Amino acid sequence: MAAELHVELVAADRSVWSGEATLVVARTTSGDIGVMPGHQPLLGVLESGPVTIRTSDGNTVVAAVHGGFISFADNKLSLLAEIVELSDEIDVQRAERALERAKAEADASAERRADVRLRAVATR
Repeated sequence: MAAELHVELVAADRSVWSGEATLVVARTTSGDIGVMPGHQPLLGVLESGPVTIRTSDGNTVVAAVHGGFISFADNKLSLLAEIVELSDEIDVQRAERALERAKAEADASAERRADVRLRAVATR
């Protein structure tokens, strides 16, 4: 079994992160899934939520992912999402304001996006 897997995290408008990892945790429509080297092939639908990537050098990359797909085969994991924000790109105060505004306006989808951003920052 290989000790690492190649990961591509891609948003609709850019390549967000690419590299070698030992573990990736993401939320799918079937629940949270952890993918390690040698995992069975899979294809799934991503739910909005944080994605955690444990890199081969021992670091952790966390991103807020908003919808998309996950695919794994031959030790290559692709996460293709509509919107992806790395946790260190997220402005916490702006996300908090967006969450409050979404709650006040009863905008469930905006509230979910802001909540995912804040959870990604809390996970890093």
